[in-house]
Amino acid sequence: MRILIHGGFFSESSQSNETKLLKQKALLDILEKSKVYLKNNNAVSTSIFATSLLEDSPLFNAGIGSQIQQDGKIRMSAAIMDGTSHKFSGVINIENVQNPIFVAQKLMREDDRVLGGEGATKYAFKEGFPLFSTETKERKIEYLTKKENLGTGTVGCVVLDQNGKLAAATSTGGKGFEIPGRVSDSATIAGNYANEHCAVSCTGVGEDIVSGALATKIVTRVTDGYALKDAFKKTFEELKPYDGFAGAIAVCKNGDVFFSESHPKIVYASFDGESNTVFT
Repeated sequence: MRILIHGGFFSESSQSNETKLLKQKALLDILEKSKVYLKNNNAVSTSIFATSLLEDSPLFNAGIGSQIQQDGKIRMSAAIMDGTSHKFSGVINIENVQNPIFVAQKLMREDDRVLGGEGATKYAFKEGFPLFSTETKERKIEYLTKKENLGTGTVGCVVLDQNGKLAAATSTGGKGFEIPGRVSDSATIAGNYANEHCAVSCTGVGEDIVSGALATKIVTRVTDGYALKDAFKKTFEELKPYDGFAGAIAVCKNGDVFFSESHPKIVYASFDGESNTVFT
């Protein structure tokens, strides 16, 4: 069994050491809860569970604490991919729900599995998700004072379960101050991808991740016989011509885990079957 979770980058220059320590503790707490959950649940369910806990923490830019767009509204995106069935489901620019990842989970049962904007929000309410504002005091102050910061706090999780099944889940609150309607990487196969060989979740600047087809390339290269580390190396080298800002976590069916970033530092924690590791 393997679990990796990430909370994006430390992108805010004003971020204190205290905040960094709080994020580190939050990641370890979520990792511990997810380990217990994985004992009795599969990879897909566990990836959703861990991501929902990350969404519930205002320390990260997903769910509660999501960034505010130019028009003063919060729009979030999230996705899941089941490495066994190859099913991908997601929501893009959904509003007023606490956990976009749970809406993506509901969509797994639908023929139309990726919904955007008003359609995604209406679907959530139809399925019984209550109206919920994810705005925090801190985000509101940033918006009102026009304190622009790179919203690279996307969260995600990759899992290898006890039966050798893989899954990936990713959620984001956007980059902040973006043009309404902008689509991030998180609910695309560039930012979240899994098959029976490998699972990857990305974070960083969505446009750069989409340009590099990051998650899909890593998984495809592992499927074609690359070692996980080599798949990362080649894929991240392809970001260099345009100085792509990205990070990714991954797990393979053989239990190999790996993470990398093009601009330090991604916030991540992992369980390798024996012990926990946290990196900030």
